[in-house]
Amino acid sequence: MNTSAPAVRTEDVWKVFEPNGLQVEAVRGITLDVTPGEFVVLAGPSGSGKTTCLNLMGGLTRPTRGLVFVAGTDLTTLSDPALARLRLQRLGFVFQAYNLLPVLSALENAEFPLLLRGMDRAERRRRVSQLFGRIGLAGLEDRRPGALSGGQQQRVAVARAVVGEPALVLADEPTANLDSATSETLVDHMIGLNRDLGATFVLATHDERLMERAGRLVHIVDGVIASDERRSAPV
Repeated sequence: MNTSAPAVRTEDVWKVFEPNGLQVEAVRGITLDVTPGEFVVLAGPSGSGKTTCLNLMGGLTRPTRGLVFVAGTDLTTLSDPALARLRLQRLGFVFQAYNLLPVLSALENAEFPLLLRGMDRAERRRRVSQLFGRIGLAGLEDRRPGALSGGQQQRVAVARAVVGEPALVLADEPTANLDSATSETLVDHMIGLNRDLGATFVLATHDERLMERAGRLVHIVDGVIASDERRSAPV
């Protein structure tokens, strides 16, 4: 890993899908650098290409052409097993639907990436406990997802994403299933983790409230970057 490299960089990235034989250019020549410690929001309407861009950054889909680097590693050169290892070690993901395992407790869900890495139990529990204290989940460690509110489940998902100290956390519509007050609380916690731990976030959303609080706001329209506004810090 190159610690001086951008957390993520895309170079002239294109993604073309061919549903039913028709070519759809979802992402068209996007070049974007994200510096470690940034809190970046990719904004745009449904179908703009922001989620595809996020998936390319996370190695969940491969570009049709162009290059994608995470912490200096070119994802396009990696085999599928190597890409899976990089996702485990260097990336964190937060999904709209939480994607928690229903048979595991909140703590077990949050520590799961560390378990896959082979980290010992005591260190896993220490890290999760610290995170749960930061984001208002202390005392809920033993609850399964079905016994948690939507906002609590999404905070567990955020904890799972950041617990391994990844180079980059990617979040796709993280507030979409939450009411206004719960969304604000979730964003407060993500900005706090960005500020206090230096966690790098790139989020895709069409939530105006989340756009207003971005440290950097990148508008994507029809698969291209329409504007890129840098602010001093997320608010």
